[in-house]
Amino acid sequence: MSTRRGFLKKSALFSSIAGTLGISSKAFSSNLILKKSNQPIVISTWQHGIPANSAAWEILSKGGKAIDAVEQGVKVPEGDPNVRSVGYGGYPDKDGRVTLDACIMDENQQAGSVGCIEYIKHPISVARLVMDKTPHVMLVGVGALEFALNQGFSKENLLTPQTLKEWEAMQEEFKKKKSIINIENHDTIGMLAIDKNGDLSGSCTTSGLANKLHGRVGDSPIIGAGLFVDNEVGGACATGVGEEVIKQAGCAMVVELMRNGADPEAACKEIVNRINRTNNNSRDFQVGFLALRKDGLFGAFSLVKGFNYAVYDEKGNNMIDSPYYV
Repeated sequence: MSTRRGFLKKSALFSSIAGTLGISSKAFSSNLILKKSNQPIVISTWQHGIPANSAAWEILSKGGKAIDAVEQGVKVPEGDPNVRSVGYGGYPDKDGRVTLDACIMDENQQAGSVGCIEYIKHPISVARLVMDKTPHVMLVGVGALEFALNQGFSKENLLTPQTLKEWEAMQEEFKKKKSIINIENHDTIGMLAIDKNGDLSGSCTTSGLANKLHGRVGDSPIIGAGLFVDNEVGGACATGVGEEVIKQAGCAMVVELMRNGADPEAACKEIVNRINRTNNNSRDFQVGFLALRKDGLFGAFSLVKGFNYAVYDEKGNNMIDSPYYV
């Protein structure tokens, strides 16, 4: 049974947590039991989130489920050859092969994922089928491709002539860099949505780092790293250099901070701060997190200036610049 003394002890504990994390106590809610959002909302990373959000909103605005919205939404940049960091037209790896990663997670914490899959334009839909039709969470490489083909997907060449031309022009620049991971063109799309029932789902899909070693898998298809959803609390997705996100179990940690009372922006900021500290305050790469809470509150934070995200709610479809360290 709850008592005043017990409540005061919990309040002191959360104040201590806030101080330890360097988060203002104002960032913490006094009531950790979140009410579900009364209105649908969808948020996603980067400028290509605008058309992705529009596709997702078509489903949400008609009373559709969040899980369907986040799948259909990210299929837009997956199929757009002008988006060089996602799906068809994505930059290839060091061997000139386009390999894709994707994952999806619903309100029941069911999840599906594919890693290092080739020749499939919409890996997010393969991830959805891994979730819906298998006892597994992740399939990778040739096994993921075989599964997709068995489910009726068509094998396609994902490397467009224009992308190949740009990739070839990059090779001299790649040779000058000390590390293959501290490069641009890794702008994943992550998406989070709440439907009219107040249920959350999320998705994430990418072609990963340009010129990566063949077989490299980033954070995007890893549940808890590039994406995590807890229907009681909220969800989070990540963008940037996936290796750094994986090492912090980034999105799961963002959600846990929200569970303990942090608002979405404060939770994202804390994990960015951890990444910053473990890299000796390096500014040679970008990492950003985007979070959506059960009650519809959202927020983001990135290491370096330049991260932005799209929000579609009753006010329309709008871009917001994320706060940042540098």
